[in-house]
Amino acid sequence: MLIAEELSPATVEALGPDFEVVSCDGADRASLLPAIADVDAILVRSATQVDAEAIASAKQLKVIARAGVGLDNVDIKAATQAGVMVVNAPTSNIVSAAELAVALLLASARNVVPAAGALAKGEWKRSKYTGVEVADKTVGVVGLGRIGILVAQRLSAFGVKLVAYDPYVQPARAAQLGVRMVSLDDLLAESDFITVHLPKTPETVGLIGDAELHKVKPTVHIINAARGGIVDEAALYQALVDGRVAGAGLDVYAKEPCTDSPLFGLEQVVALPHLGASTDEAQEKAGIAVARSVRLALSGELVPDAVNVQGGQLDEVIKPMLPLAEKLGSIACGLAEAAVARVDVEALGEIASHDVRVLELSALKGVFQKLVHDPVSYVNAPVLATQRGVEVALTSDSEAGDHRSLVRVALTLTDGTKVSVAGTVSGPRDVAKVVEVDGFDVDVPVSDHMAFFRYHDRPGVVGVVGRVLGEADVNIGGMQVSRDESGHALIVLTVDTAIPPQQLDTIVGEIGAHSGRAVDLV
Repeated sequence: MLIAEELSPATVEALGPDFEVVSCDGADRASLLPAIADVDAILVRSATQVDAEAIASAKQLKVIARAGVGLDNVDIKAATQAGVMVVNAPTSNIVSAAELAVALLLASARNVVPAAGALAKGEWKRSKYTGVEVADKTVGVVGLGRIGILVAQRLSAFGVKLVAYDPYVQPARAAQLGVRMVSLDDLLAESDFITVHLPKTPETVGLIGDAELHKVKPTVHIINAARGGIVDEAALYQALVDGRVAGAGLDVYAKEPCTDSPLFGLEQVVALPHLGASTDEAQEKAGIAVARSVRLALSGELVPDAVNVQGGQLDEVIKPMLPLAEKLGSIACGLAEAAVARVDVEALGEIASHDVRVLELSALKGVFQKLVHDPVSYVNAPVLATQRGVEVALTSDSEAGDHRSLVRVALTLTDGTKVSVAGTVSGPRDVAKVVEVDGFDVDVPVSDHMAFFRYHDRPGVVGVVGRVLGEADVNIGGMQVSRDESGHALIVLTVDTAIPPQQLDTIVGEIGAHSGRAVDLV
């Protein structure tokens, strides 16, 4: 595991003793590229660029962990393509960021920085630095997400009127917070203070530019502690110089680090070097959160809130079904005798009332582990399906027949045939079992080595199977025969070791099997 930037001692402690930890200066490419080559995980903050080149250099990389919120320094597309999970700590700094936005707003309103600077020079200028009260003013919150809500809640104690612009927030939800939703133009026109709390996307870059800054009150103060570039810095500078904006509080910039901006020369601007997450509490929370995610990911667990895993919530009742769905996907693919064209995943019974999207990911992971040589993860399994033109569908139903919960993975093959395998978990240890294969009812524990023979039922078949495997020194752990009304039968075997291809062919030939397939899950 590579730690590429300085992290809190609590982060290293949260990783635990199970990993070999190495360090490097992630900002130095000559140091980063060789260091990342053989590691399973890398932990960074904001200075390390984990781009496509770095990801391509890391042949064993499974997790990129950003101890913070923003991911501007991580190439998520390249990571996803490579099957590398990207995790961050999206809630670690929200309190710190909200508090800083409030601090910038108050500092701008009361001219705190220039007044303090004048006094440090021995100048007592009370009349020059008269400010304005926040009480009874209108505060416009651009982006009513987690941080925007925290800012609104804190400012409400000052007796302000709160309006907000966010196309993804329902007015009824905002009303519960004491916030009135308005259009961006109305917010610009009404607000005495505007505070920005949006992510940086192609749609939000330049959202508040020259045209928007011609719609505001000349007494307005604009605060940006979210992401640089959402407020056009050149347009803001001109608006301040022209007197169309009274003041600004900035913590973020279009290009960082930023040490040379005309905005820094304006007395009515409070400018900070991106301190939003720079509290002891935020840094510790971020490090501990991603350390836990790394431990989960490297132990093969799903991290459902990973940035590039679209699995939804992972309820406790779903957890034991995850490895089951993956094994069912592998078994179904192992039984297929043609290329896979479509994967249908069904979640039936009690689990249907929960978020079951992770089961689709797990089943796909199992399917593609049998189809490709490259590593397959929860991250790149959907990408592999898309690249190969494999259709994927997930359905759920509260009815599961004789079982409390059931997962079924059905494959449609390119020759028009289908393969279907269903399973469940049972007992206090959640033992995974196969309970249905292509319509045949069975009850067989999932094993590392399994075999399936389809044939026309007749006496002596079980004896042949036992004899051939016994001569090959392959021990049978369990066997079950299932028959349908037409006289067709299915044998499902669990064995201690893999069945050699020669013995598999011998059994198929001697019993006249329609098909015989060995499936190894290790």
